[in-house]
Amino acid sequence: MSTNIVFLNSNKYQENTADDIEKKLHDIISNKRLSAVFQPIIDIKTAKIIGHEGLIRGPADSPLHSPIKLFNTARHYGLVAELEYLARHEVLQSFYDLNGVGKVFLNVSPDVFLSKYSRGGETLKYIDEIGLTPQQVVIELTENTPSNDYRLLREACYYYRAMGFEIAIDDLGEGFSSLRMWSELRPDYVKIDQHFIQGINHDPLKLQFVRSIQEIANKSGARIVAEGIETEEELIAIRDIGIALGQGYHITRPQNHPAKTIPAHIKQTLGAKYVNKQQFNQPTTVESLMKQSPYVAPELSNDAVLHLFELHAEINSIPVVKNGIPVGIISRYHITSQFSKQYYRELYGKSACEIVMDGRPVIVEKSVSLHDLSDLMLQSDPQYLSIGFIVTENGTYAGMGSGHDLLRQFTQMQISAARYANPLTLLPGNVPINEHIDGLLSTKTAFTACYFDLDFFKPFNDMHGYKKGDDVIQLIGTLLTEHCCKEFDFIGHIGGDDFIVLFQSQNWKQRCETILARFAEVAKWFYSAEERERGGMEVEDRLGNRTFQPLMSISIGAVIAGPEQFESPHEVSSAAAIAKKQAKK
Repeated sequence: MSTNIVFLNSNKYQENTADDIEKKLHDIISNKRLSAVFQPIIDIKTAKIIGHEGLIRGPADSPLHSPIKLFNTARHYGLVAELEYLARHEVLQSFYDLNGVGKVFLNVSPDVFLSKYSRGGETLKYIDEIGLTPQQVVIELTENTPSNDYRLLREACYYYRAMGFEIAIDDLGEGFSSLRMWSELRPDYVKIDQHFIQGINHDPLKLQFVRSIQEIANKSGARIVAEGIETEEELIAIRDIGIALGQGYHITRPQNHPAKTIPAHIKQTLGAKYVNKQQFNQPTTVESLMKQSPYVAPELSNDAVLHLFELHAEINSIPVVKNGIPVGIISRYHITSQFSKQYYRELYGKSACEIVMDGRPVIVEKSVSLHDLSDLMLQSDPQYLSIGFIVTENGTYAGMGSGHDLLRQFTQMQISAARYANPLTLLPGNVPINEHIDGLLSTKTAFTACYFDLDFFKPFNDMHGYKKGDDVIQLIGTLLTEHCCKEFDFIGHIGGDDFIVLFQSQNWKQRCETILARFAEVAKWFYSAEERERGGMEVEDRLGNRTFQPLMSISIGAVIAGPEQFESPHEVSSAAAIAKKQAKK
């Protein structure tokens, strides 16, 4: 008895028997009736295309046009291997013929990888015949069915890597065992399933998930690809988290010809933050608050000043400038209250305005940081929050700033800092860490990245409790803050007991040695007298065995980064992680 399968096409149901579908599938395979489309994958930092995912389509007039229906049907009839090898050849040939930019991500099913129908060396043969190289191809493992034979998968990936291919895993967060596959295969690229990307800008849980994945990637050496980016807001959120690569309809839909460049509006979205990063090592300055404002000479009459206030209802004060140098400020409230007194206008209206000016205004250079300005305003009379402050450039008048704008800007800075700060230490987290590294690289500034990690922390935490564990982590944050240069060195809290310092101080090694010595002095007091005497403590492992764990110490892995030595924060963090592992050994 024949089964009926129904497909929807052009708003009409077309009924096809199972026999019909099988014949169509055999026709597609035997006559090679497949076509390839390509969707670009972009580097979010540089707004450039690094490669394309090659996608396959069945004949446009066929119920098997959709890749999902096509491959599910082939799997049902035991023809998935034949179909996939044909698809690989079509993608590779089209990518070469159309002069595709960068790498081509080639979808490969793990079940085909491991099946008896696997053809060893077939893909490499295709590449040699076409004229591509393995370095241009990324093997992207798509998890359509459970793949539990991780030993064979590891061997297969080793085989492909030995030939020069890179490895990617698809749809992290979706499927049967993607996290396990990541751990087992250590891929070069990891694609986050689009479910976690769509709506990430207003979903805190998705945001936290992707941040966590980025942290794992930083430690594993993988590059994350955010799939399914469909809005500008999602792209901005991905950019701010520090995800390396992006793909989705908002960037470009799959198309017959591989894209050569990305749309201008995408470049504009990504480029805005990149420009701001060029000033990464300088705090936001008073210049950002400066506005042009009318000013008067001290000889100008009070009547003229009052008339000026009438013309400019939006200003609260007017600076008094003599020969380009600010000498005072006149408050709207003060002059109007004075002139409301009986006979005051008649007596002093024609007099020089210097008699009503405040001769001790708040004056700051435009290069002063907002933090320093804030301290100055707090030390001054509260009235200057409403009167404002005078801004100078090399001592000469440049403009005015308001206390209201300062408070608003400073609050925004604090909110932004808190948003990406580690809640335990309040030190900058991964997003500002990556931004700072990116700024150092973009300005070709030499620096040393030092990765700090606690040794024997877990047994201490397990034995003495998380509260004492938190105290130890806060101690490290305090020591780093005390012994690093406030003006030049950047301290970041990666998470847990992992910290990073981006030193510009020339004596970074001496500072590290001081931190190690101070921690050794202080950390022992978190232990009991008996544990201090023994130099450690006995703990029970998961198997019930008693083991001796020494007192906590710190390992530091240092990477000296000269100008143009690294191209991305990803490379710096990976090198620092490797150095830290060597230090722990």
